Amino acid sequence: MIKLKELLDEKADYYNNPSFVIDDPISIPHSFSGKQDKEIMGFFAATLAWGQRKTIINKCKELAVRFDNEPYKFITGHGEEDLKNLLGFKHRTFNDTDLLYFVDFLYRFYNENDSLEDAFLSNGRFISMEDSLVGFEYNFFNSPDAPLRTRKHVATPARNSACKRLNMYLRWMVRDDDKGVDFGLWKRIPQSSLICPIDVHVDRTARKLGLITRKQTDWKTALELYENLRLLDNDDPAKYDFALFGLSIEKVF
Repeated sequence: MIKLKELLDEKADYYNNPSFVIDDPISIPHSFSGKQDKEIMGFFAATLAWGQRKTIINKCKELAVRFDNEPYKFITGHGEEDLKNLLGFKHRTFNDTDLLYFVDFLYRFYNENDSLEDAFLSNGRFISMEDSLVGFEYNFFNSPDAPLRTRKHVATPARNSACKRLNMYLRWMVRDDDKGVDFGLWKRIPQSSLICPIDVHVDRTARKLGLITRKQTDWKTALELYENLRLLDNDDPAKYDFALFGLSIEKVF
């Protein structure tokens, strides 16, 4: 366990560096300065994060242009005519029907709240990551106008999903260090509760290292990985996302 910690600490420190995220979807929120702009574009970048990274980034840039490069201002101040700018947007199975509902939710939410962090809290309090993710998905679709087709784009532990994209988004918003990658914008969700997002790279490396033993990749698997990473760093288990991803990219495993 000591040697494993030394290896993963070294790789986490090596990859937790802005030079390694230039071609990563997190570069999208990094291109904005306002807090709400970072929250909004980070949420869309995480939601659209499947497929080739270059394509993901290009689609996010296209979306930003459709928002007039002022996502918070667009979402909170748009009129019916402005929504025509969003028609025709598509990335894989995410289309303009989904986009219009996402914008509708964000409009309603920001009309009553200052930060999207509140959408992951229960009456302003953090209870657990599972509670946050279940509550977020429930509230996101708690509208008679929510399209059934859009539900597949927002995961929840209630459906036993590993919630890769939302866990990645939360890592971006919550983790706070001096490396310049994650933002540390949100202070009410503890860094120690962040769950490592399991993509194919993290999954492969974690299994090789014995950090995952379950055959399937689901919410219970995400919790298994979380508990094992806590043994290495109880205060910041999600930092090992950098290490597990990096080792896979290096083709060590």
